[in-house]
Parts: sequence; C-alpha cells; structure tokens
Amino acid sequence: MITPDYCQLMAQYNRWMNERLYETCAALTDVERKLERGAFFGSIHGTLNHLLWGDRMWLGRFRGPPCTHPQFGADMFASFDVLRTERAATDRAMLDWADQVSAEWLAAPLVYTSVVDRKTRRLPSAIAAVHMFNHGTHHRGQLTTLLKQAGTDPGITDLPWLPGVVAMPD
Repeated sequence: MITPDYCQLMAQYNRWMNERLYETCAALTDVERKLERGAFFGSIHGTLNHLLWGDRMWLGRFRGPPCTHPQFGADMFASFDVLRTERAATDRAMLDWADQVSAEWLAAPLVYTSVVDRKTRRLPSAIAAVHMFNHGTHHRGQLTTLLKQAGTDPGITDLPWLPGVVAMPD
C-alpha cells in the first residue's frame, strides 16, 4: 500500500502542476477560460473549480472542516483571480496534511457520506488518499486537452519532471 512519503510526493506534484496550469490559464482571457468546450465541467474555468472542489471535499473528510460547496464545485468562484488564490491555499493545506499523514492513518478506515448520492461509505484511508490524487491527475489531464484546444501548450506534465525528484542511483 502507499506510504506517507507517497502522499508528500503527490501533494508536491499536485501543487507544482496546479501552479503551472494556472500560469498557463492566466494567459487566456476570461471569455476563453469560461467558453463552453463540451468538457465534463463545461469550460476550463469549470474544470478548475471542480478540481478545487474535489480536493477540498477529500481534505474535509481527512482532517476537516467539511467542504460545503455545492455538488461538483459548479461555480464555486466566478473570478479567476479568487479561484487562483483559493487553489494556492488549498495546495498549501494539502502539503500540510501530507506532512502529517502517518502509516497508522493510512491503514485506518475512513467513513464518510457522499454529497453526490448521500450514501455512507467506508474504505481504507489509503485508498481515499490515492483517489484524491488520482482525481486531480485525471481532471488536470482533461484541462491540458482543453488548453491545447484553446491554442496554448501547458508543457510537460509528467511526475519525473517535478523539480527536486531525485533519480535512483545506478
């Protein structure tokens, strides 16, 4: 299963990618960011809101307080500048959470009630942590496609390019 080191690495990767993607998005106009593009969450801006909502939803389950924004984070923040500030704050909170994760917490059950279907779920905390990071990677992948379609290149997104990731010695 995963380790606290995994959570720390993925939280660093999450912040790095979000910073890079927000920088790319900042070069677009607000109209371009909010243009309906047929994505799961409509637009680039809608996808950014959903990514933030998902991370806040999971962090709320992991350490509180609960995220109370509407389902899927639709229109959480209409202003790109506010959304960017809130994203940075959440990325810092994810790093803080990851720095405090223990092997015991990862092995313990997580019980929560889904805001999507109101069902109570119980699963290993490690699976929930993997899902949080996987969810972010999944929707950032959609975001990079939307950015390419908008005529801008988000650059390399692969984990081995994360600054500070050290290769194993031969």
